[in-house]
Amino acid sequence: MNRIDRLFGILTLLQSRKYITAEKIAERFDMSIRTVYRDIKALGEQGIPVSFEQHKGYYLVQGYFLPPVSFNMDEANALLLVESLVNGFADISIRTHYSTALTKVKAVLKSGQKEKLETLNQHIKLQIPERLNFNFEYLSLIQHAIAEKHLIELDYKNNKEEVSKREVEPIGLIFYAFSWHLIAWCHYRNEYRDFSLTRIICLKNLGIPFKKTQHMPLSEYMHLLPVNY
Repeated sequence: MNRIDRLFGILTLLQSRKYITAEKIAERFDMSIRTVYRDIKALGEQGIPVSFEQHKGYYLVQGYFLPPVSFNMDEANALLLVESLVNGFADISIRTHYSTALTKVKAVLKSGQKEKLETLNQHIKLQIPERLNFNFEYLSLIQHAIAEKHLIELDYKNNKEEVSKREVEPIGLIFYAFSWHLIAWCHYRNEYRDFSLTRIICLKNLGIPFKKTQHMPLSEYMHLLPVNY
């Protein structure tokens, strides 16, 4: 990657994160920390307001906007391939949002690129097992609740077909054993619980902040899973 492409890549990365450390930039572009410092300085010399906050990293000063992002064919092709995976492994809400996002990507492509993308689309198929037809609409709502740290209320049917109402604090989503699972602190059980999304009857974001101040990292909970896939 030449330096111009790398500088643009760093700028795009800064736009996509609230903060990013020099170490993360170096890892992303496979370069030294010293080169990161030089590139950040070069961006500043071009009038791009990159600032730094101790213990958090670099960030773009609020109010700075980049021009619309353009995509090359390799990037557009990758997004097209992911659409097949989204259709197979996500629920209705995520499939809808991804389709809208991909339409926006296609809108900024050149006419020749659009034609190639449509041709390629006819040559990508994914055969999905019946058990992976997730016809619920919870993933997008749960994502929002996790990001905003909001309580969720849900009606849940256990493996004995018993239904109970729960108020939970969602800490993450995990896909394992061919299903999506919501991992959350359950105020009814007063412990972390694993809720299969296929057993949720009704789910609502209450818009109320978490009551519990500290939560287990999702990566730590994953060690407790009954299977490793």
